[in-house]
Amino acid sequence: MKRFLGLAALTDILFIGGMMATPLSVRGESLTVVYPPPEHQTVAEKIFFIGTASVREPVFINGKQIENRSSAGHFAPSFPLEMGVNIFTIRDSDETIEFKVTRTSDRPKIPQKLAFAPDSLTPEIDIARLPEEPICFSAVASPDAKVSVKIGRTKILLLPQLEAVELPSNSAVLTETQQTEIIPGRHEGCTVLDIPGNYGKPTFELKQGDRTVTKQGQGEIQIISPKDIQIIEVSANAGVARTGPSTNYSRLTPLPEGTKARVTGSEGEWLRLDYGAWIKAEETQPVSGNVPPQSIIRGITSRQLESATEIIFPLQLPVPVEVTQKESSITLTLHNTIAQTDTIRLDDNPLIKRLDWQQTSPTQIDYTFELQDRQQWGYDLRYEGTNLILSLQHPPQRRSPEETETTRDFDRQLLDNVEILLDPGHGGEESGAKGPTGYPEKDVNLLVSKLVAEELTKLGAKVYLTREEDVDVSLEERMAAIDRFKPDLAISIHYNALPDDGDAENTKGISTFWYNTQAHDPATFLHNYLVRKLDRPDAGIFWNNLALTRPHTAPAILLELGFMINPQEFEWITNSQEQQKLANTLAEGIEEWFATVKTLEIKNSDRSSNK
Repeated sequence: MKRFLGLAALTDILFIGGMMATPLSVRGESLTVVYPPPEHQTVAEKIFFIGTASVREPVFINGKQIENRSSAGHFAPSFPLEMGVNIFTIRDSDETIEFKVTRTSDRPKIPQKLAFAPDSLTPEIDIARLPEEPICFSAVASPDAKVSVKIGRTKILLLPQLEAVELPSNSAVLTETQQTEIIPGRHEGCTVLDIPGNYGKPTFELKQGDRTVTKQGQGEIQIISPKDIQIIEVSANAGVARTGPSTNYSRLTPLPEGTKARVTGSEGEWLRLDYGAWIKAEETQPVSGNVPPQSIIRGITSRQLESATEIIFPLQLPVPVEVTQKESSITLTLHNTIAQTDTIRLDDNPLIKRLDWQQTSPTQIDYTFELQDRQQWGYDLRYEGTNLILSLQHPPQRRSPEETETTRDFDRQLLDNVEILLDPGHGGEESGAKGPTGYPEKDVNLLVSKLVAEELTKLGAKVYLTREEDVDVSLEERMAAIDRFKPDLAISIHYNALPDDGDAENTKGISTFWYNTQAHDPATFLHNYLVRKLDRPDAGIFWNNLALTRPHTAPAILLELGFMINPQEFEWITNSQEQQKLANTLAEGIEEWFATVKTLEIKNSDRSSNK
């Protein structure tokens, strides 16, 4: 099997598998508590305690005996938290451990006197907008106070928002705690400014009776003159485009290096581009001139390589792009582009059935590739000069199930010519989740990945590992490995944990994560296969924006094969016989999925030839 070893330190973690990435262990002779760490702080309403003790003695937390322990003595009960400091005493017959857990609030506290809540004035960073574009302000203060803000010569009344709703975090989907929260005391209002210039920082005013309090805001307001709009070029290899000006907003299609666009607004370090996406300023560089970067496009051509088909879009300059996948099609959108197209060359192709296009707006064109088969194998985008190259990966040249059955031997197998990348999660300084004994996720990730690799190799596959030792491998290196090898399937192997408000005592099972459409079918198939064949609980299939599901050059999925923090499931996770059974089953599931896809390809080919 092939190996790819990374060297850099891990710079980020997966939330669902890394919530307990660096827990501290407090150990006695028999009583062990690995979570929470000492002096833990959380905004959750409850906390769980992960640990183990001798099965011969009862364990108590604040005088209450833990009832639901595994056969090996592991435990994971949850306890409610009061706001502020909470003291927990854990003891068995011989040992006592004390924990201090502090519950804090991430919501602005409504002042009891005439004042603004700390850090509640927005905008809190410098912003820039076009003339006549709404600019909104907000503050948290007493609901019965009169709040206004002055910017330039304009004064805006901020009205109480009695129905201001705060949505739960994205992680609430994982813990099934989808409860919204009403935020009292929020005042909001908007205005428009039509004259370009720097208006400075707004002044907020709070009135109640004959008393007045004023406070200057943190962010300056600038109105951009249309004739002074800046043009930028993406300097990063793949500029991260988002729906809004922070990492809280959803990702859009990354922008290839060299992409040019106008900046129509900004918030702090974020720039808003002319087609609506936001990007960090550090991933761009300014370009001289102020002529709007637009291009025409004429003839389009293609070339067929051994493992991919490349479509060449000749442009006058690199424009912003977006990609949308459906089950049997992929659409490339070019922004700031006008068609003068009369001719497209696309020869008979094993991947593409047809290319349709449409000028959907005066400056936007959609190119939709109808594909021969429903399974897609990855795509890539790059600029060569001003030519945009869209590369669509071909399916692996595998033997059909019928061919394999008649020539079954160690040299002629169904997974011949199939390349699979396995990514054992975490490693080195990054331990991942920890079980009740302190056993780290990184170790079982590597152990199981190696077992799966062995089984896949027996089935004829070529296997790559992102690590084969306990070493640090950054998320960037893992993603780069997928882009480098462009495997037919990439699987990141993990075991799960939960945020503090989860139910560690009762949550168990296998969960699977995907992001790009091409990964949905293998994610669903393998998830259901593992749950059914192993008779494991089903913890759900999720679309999720994770680093190891985002690569689009190959179908990439992430498996959470069980919950490290669940007392009973941890025993299954660490059982060597069950580990081998899991590896065998996952390898067999991968083989069956490729067989299913191959069968569909054959049927589609026969259907086409009979027309």
